[in-house]
Amino acid sequence: MKLLSAALFAGTAALAFASTAQAEADGEAVYNQACMACHMTGAAGAPIAGDAEAWGPRVEKGIDTLYDHAINGFNAMPAKGGNMSLSDEEVKAAVDYMVSQVQ
Repeated sequence: MKLLSAALFAGTAALAFASTAQAEADGEAVYNQACMACHMTGAAGAPIAGDAEAWGPRVEKGIDTLYDHAINGFNAMPAKGGNMSLSDEEVKAAVDYMVSQVQ
């Protein structure tokens, strides 16, 4: 019985760790997978990642506005960069990554 309890505890701990690891989205990876095509080239008026002048007015509107625009779309940018399989947290992590490049 002790062995079964230990195995159940270990399994539960492993699942909890896996859930936590998945909860923390990798903003750079999401950027590379879903955002780079436009934010590296400036396609459709997208601000180029790392261009502080282009990002300045956007950052001034606040991070919540940036999140909203990235998640729901804004002007030529489609919601979630056109990748609807991304979670809101993954999109926010990508926004955080791009903003970190100009601050």
